[in-house]
Amino acid sequence: MSGSETSQSLNATNRMIKYFEYGHLPEKLQAVSKPICELAQKMADSLPESAEKTAGLRKLLEAKDCFVRTLL
Repeated sequence: MSGSETSQSLNATNRMIKYFEYGHLPEKLQAVSKPICELAQKMADSLPESAEKTAGLRKLLEAKDCFVRTLL
């Protein structure tokens, strides 16, 4: 992977991680969202930058949204 590809993947990861934040949610929804945020952060920190990592985080975000919506 070239330097620009790594930079683009890192930017995609950084942009995506903010959507896992949960502090603004009511406590009931934080209970569902917090462990998913922690998992997303762990994956973002421990896996190499790649399109697959970005795709995995995107799918995890979709799952988090579904889980949170079950409590609405």
